[in-house]
Amino acid sequence: MNFLVVDDEPLQLREIASVLRRLRPEAEIFPYTWPDEALESAKAHPMDVAFLDIQMGGMTGLELAVRLKKVKPDIHIIFVTGYADYAVDAFAMHATGYLLKPVTEEAVSRELTFVYSGRPSEKRIQVKTFGGFDVYADGQPVRFGRAKAKELLAYLVDRRGSSVTTGEAYAALFEDAEDTPSGKSYFRTILHELIAALKKAQAEEILVKGHNSFAVDPETFDCDYYRFLQGDPAAVNAFQNDYMQSYSWAEIRNAELDFWEYREPERR
Repeated sequence: MNFLVVDDEPLQLREIASVLRRLRPEAEIFPYTWPDEALESAKAHPMDVAFLDIQMGGMTGLELAVRLKKVKPDIHIIFVTGYADYAVDAFAMHATGYLLKPVTEEAVSRELTFVYSGRPSEKRIQVKTFGGFDVYADGQPVRFGRAKAKELLAYLVDRRGSSVTTGEAYAALFEDAEDTPSGKSYFRTILHELIAALKKAQAEEILVKGHNSFAVDPETFDCDYYRFLQGDPAAVNAFQNDYMQSYSWAEIRNAELDFWEYREPERR
């Protein structure tokens, strides 16, 4: 097992490396104060877990995480921060991959456990966009009567709560085909199938219907894409340039995620 540790403060770097050596004496530790050097090391050696300081000069830990994932798609990321107000909500949720300085053996051991066991979610509806698109309610897959009904929901998830008109959705699903009366009738059938599938799964609360417009309520479900945008380590670990691969309209979004420049998530 190999651990990559990156922190531009030498004292903090030594502290994390020391904790890891005590917890996993069999592991090889690669400590660096410069992100560029860490990235080159990752290219040359197998790496299992990376401990990245969030605030570093030149390149943030979030930016480094993106570059590391391109080099080592399977590497697990644990972010380290010295700002309690930044991480306190993550700790309260037992989010995978956050450590508050100064690090302790107990905290590091806990985060390693979360990394390898997965991140629990309190929400009963799960939406998966990486490696395909699927929806689960209470752990069971939601079944759609028509593939286009499922694609319509995928498109709404992609819009992250922004309202979509019937015309916009029709153009996306049918690649700018002319909005004819027969097309409108078929779209209504698709919408009916989507509503029916969600009701059957008792997941209809994720859909918001307005006057000739539709949206999803992002607060009602867990989504790997949304967590990725927030810098969630588990979502960063999961993304492998495979966002909603079945849908042509998602290709641009996939490219955006691949070259995403992380911003520090807004503090609550």
